[in-house]
Amino acid sequence: MSNAIESRLTELGLTLPDAPAPAANYVPYVLTGNTLYVSGQISMKDGALICGKLGDDMDVEAGAAAAQSCALSLLAQVRAACGGDLGKLKRVLKLTGFVNSTPDFTDQPKVINGASDTMVAVLGDAGRHSRSAVSAAALPLGVAVEIEGIFELA
Repeated sequence: MSNAIESRLTELGLTLPDAPAPAANYVPYVLTGNTLYVSGQISMKDGALICGKLGDDMDVEAGAAAAQSCALSLLAQVRAACGGDLGKLKRVLKLTGFVNSTPDFTDQPKVINGASDTMVAVLGDAGRHSRSAVSAAALPLGVAVEIEGIFELA
């Protein structure tokens, strides 16, 4: 399946970044049994932070693109946890998305769809997952989106 996932990423024009290193006193993921918990991944593209506040200086489309970048970082962490073999990924269990937004912004689910849609596009039914999409008054370093994930490994 690893080759299938890598091929699908290529078909979609997507590239996984290197798995980001933790920025503080935590680990990027924890594997217990066949369940992999991946720490929150912040919105980045080509090594640069994607910053902004939804409802102020960023629209839903840009927020969804930021969420997609988080999804790709999550998959990069899964790949790292699997020793480079994405074929060990059985399915996405849950995503929890945090959106840096104004108090009156209510389209957090539309923003986090950028990650959910990416998981399904890349993994098919194995990418379907449970989810939360919540607002945050601020996120680390001013990023637009942060997403954590829980995955099942084979």
